[in-house]
Amino acid sequence: MTSTYGVLGVGSIARAIVTGLCEGVADPPRVVLSPRGSATSAELAARFETVDVAADNQSVLDGSDLVIVCLRVADAPMLGDLAWRADHVVVSATAALAMPQLLELVAPATRVCRSVPMPPVADRAGLTAVHPPLAEARDLFDRLGETLEVEDVDAYEALSATSATLSGFFEYLHTQSVWLEGHGIGAEDARSYVAATYAGALGQLDRGEPFATLADEYATPGGVNEQVARELREAGAYATLREALDRAYGRLSTQ
Repeated sequence: MTSTYGVLGVGSIARAIVTGLCEGVADPPRVVLSPRGSATSAELAARFETVDVAADNQSVLDGSDLVIVCLRVADAPMLGDLAWRADHVVVSATAALAMPQLLELVAPATRVCRSVPMPPVADRAGLTAVHPPLAEARDLFDRLGETLEVEDVDAYEALSATSATLSGFFEYLHTQSVWLEGHGIGAEDARSYVAATYAGALGQLDRGEPFATLADEYATPGGVNEQVARELREAGAYATLREALDRAYGRLSTQ
């Protein structure tokens, strides 16, 4: 088991990872954070006894065994300015940073993988895709929920693309909430009602049935669920989603 995690780039995903590793855990790991995003780094260090903020990025590497890269892809070239060790394990959460480029930037480290951690890892409820499979990454993300190890790079990029739908999903819920407000429902009640509707429906996933089966169950012939689904389909909403996923896949496909 890795003794110390280092984190380069401390934004929302890094915050979720650190929270999942440390909050309410009897024996949390030691975590060393980069000073980038200093307000978030300082907040996490104040919350958790085993979390420290390094003086600079090189100090993160010097003080850790496994380094989690949460940088924006535009900032990734700075990885090449650091002195990596051959025994470093590198887990990148930077989208669109291809393995060949990543390996070049962190040489001589060779135990390297890419990953798609999402905000639910903060509650240890994530299912994190990892490519290629790497034992140390599996240990990390099993602490944060579960790990989906992916051998094929195309499959990994497709999974990454679907993770890009979350903002649109919440806008979909927001649209319903605002519509309810327009019909006299208070903002808090509207939000709670929409959230409860979807949380309850998602609870049915434990049955293991395909999404299409659940869609059919809700679409009572002649009912309003069927009407709304049909109108969205006829308006091209689902086709537009597939097209957006294709474009996201194209942007993320770095091979």
